[in-house]
Amino acid sequence: MRILLVEDDKISRITLKDFLLKERHEVTVCEHGDEAIGLLGAHLFDVILTDLRLPGASGLDILRTAKGASQETVVIVMTAYGTVDTAVEALKMGAYDYLTKPFAPDRLLSMLDHIRQLRQALDENAQLRRRLQSFESKVLIGDSPAMRKLMETVQLVAARDYTVLVQGESGTGKELVARALHARSPRSDRPFVTINCAALPASLLESELFGHERGAFTGAVRRHDGYFERAAGGTVFIDEIDDFPLSLQPKLLRVLQEKEFVRVGGSSSIAVDVRIICATKVDLFAEVNAGRFRADLFYRLNIIPVTIPPLRQRKEDLVLLLTHFLEKHGAQDKLHLMTSDLVTRLHAYDWPGNVRELENFAERMIALAGTASYDDMIRDAFPADPLSPPGDSGAHDERTPYAATMEAKEHELIASALRSTGGNVAAAAKLLGLPRSTLRSKLGKRRI
Repeated sequence: MRILLVEDDKISRITLKDFLLKERHEVTVCEHGDEAIGLLGAHLFDVILTDLRLPGASGLDILRTAKGASQETVVIVMTAYGTVDTAVEALKMGAYDYLTKPFAPDRLLSMLDHIRQLRQALDENAQLRRRLQSFESKVLIGDSPAMRKLMETVQLVAARDYTVLVQGESGTGKELVARALHARSPRSDRPFVTINCAALPASLLESELFGHERGAFTGAVRRHDGYFERAAGGTVFIDEIDDFPLSLQPKLLRVLQEKEFVRVGGSSSIAVDVRIICATKVDLFAEVNAGRFRADLFYRLNIIPVTIPPLRQRKEDLVLLLTHFLEKHGAQDKLHLMTSDLVTRLHAYDWPGNVRELENFAERMIALAGTASYDDMIRDAFPADPLSPPGDSGAHDERTPYAATMEAKEHELIASALRSTGGNVAAAAKLLGLPRSTLRSKLGKRRI
C-alpha cells in the first residue's frame, strides 16, 4: 500500500520506514506537518501514519485535510501517553485508529493487514456494483424481430407519461420492461416503486398503496405514507393488476383520472404526481367480461398496451440471452459449454417458464459444469427425442418427455384441486398455493 509517514523524531521515522519497506509497502516520509499537507494536495495515499504533535500543522490538521481530499484515505494517529484524549478526538474526526507510543511493530502490521482486507472487500463490492449496474442497463436483451419491435415501442412510449399495460406470460420480463420505460423517461432520477397485488391481501394492499392515517384501524399508531406518496415524481409499477381487488379499483381509477387519492381513515384528498405502469399475465379484457375487473379501469390502463413475446416465439435470442446470463453470474469461462449440440437442444425446447426458466438453467450450468451430473442434467432437461403421449395414435408431440410429464402432473393436480373444492377457483388456488390469476391462466390454456 502507499503510505505517508509523518514523524518528527528522526530515529522513530527511520525505524518505521525501514519496517514498512521490509513489509513491501511504498513509503513516503516527512517530518513537518505543513510538508505533509502539501504532499496531500499532489499525491494520493492509501494510509497516512502521523504523529499528533508535529512542527507546523498538527496531526489533526493532517487528518482534516486528508478526509477533505478523499474519504477513502485511512489515517492512523500516533500519540504519546499524555495525549490520548487528543487521539480520541481524532477518532471522532474519522481516524481509523491510534497507536500509543511506544508500540510494537506487529500491532501496526496487524492494523495495516486489516486495512488491506477492508480495501480489498470494498474494491470487490465496487466492482460488483459496477457489473450489476452494467447488466441492469441491458434490461432488454434480444435481436429477434419481436424484440426489436418491443424495444421500438418502449423507446417511443417512455418519454411521455402514458399509462402502460404490460402483458406477457409469467417469466417473460414484465418488470424489466417497466424498468426500461422508467429508465428512459424524464422521471428516471425519481423513485421506481413496485408492488405485487397477488402477494398482499386486500386490506394490506389498500394501506400500502394509499397509506393510512393514525388510528385508521387497530395497530395504526402513526400515519403511514403509501407507495403513491413515496414514489412522488417517479413511477409506480403494479404487477398482477388482474388480482387488484374490485373494492379498491375505484380508488385506483381516481388516481388515474384525478391524480389524487385519500388515505385510509382520512378525509382530505392528496395530489399525486406519478406515472403508473401495470402488468398482467392473463387476458384482462376477459376478466372484464367475467365481471372480475372494472371496464372503466381497464380502458384507463389500456391506453398503451405493450405485449412481451414468450421465449418460444423468439428463439433467435436464445444464444444471446444465455451468453448474457452466464456473464451476469460471472461465468464467462463457461461460454465454451454452449456447443452446437446444446444450442440445438435449446431450440427444440418450448421454454414454458420463458426467460426466467432460461436464467435458472444458466445457473444450473454454472453449478454443475465439470461434474458428472452436468451431462445428466442436459439430457434430462432437453432429451433428443420428442415424446408421443399415450393414446395419441401416433400424433407428433413436440414437447420433451420432461415437459410433457410435468404438464400431465400439473393437469392432474389442478383437476384434483378443483374436484376437492367443487369447482371453486379461488379455493382451488389457495389449496394449490397459487395466485388466483396464475390458476385462471393455466385453466384457460388447458381448458380443464
